Amino acid sequence: MSEQWWFNLRTQTVEEGDGDPNSERVGPYGTQAEAQGVLDRMKARNDTFDAADDD
Repeated sequence: MSEQWWFNLRTQTVEEGDGDPNSERVGPYGTQAEAQGVLDRMKARNDTFDAADDD
């Protein structure tokens, strides 16, 4: 069985496998590190889109 990692938006923690409902989580990711870095990647994408909107 492959591991699936999630970032829990409610608790701000990474969890493996079953946990809160998916509406409370972002994922799944293949590694713990990917799940941990999701908020940074989301912020970077939003900043890029916001900059494009300003142009």
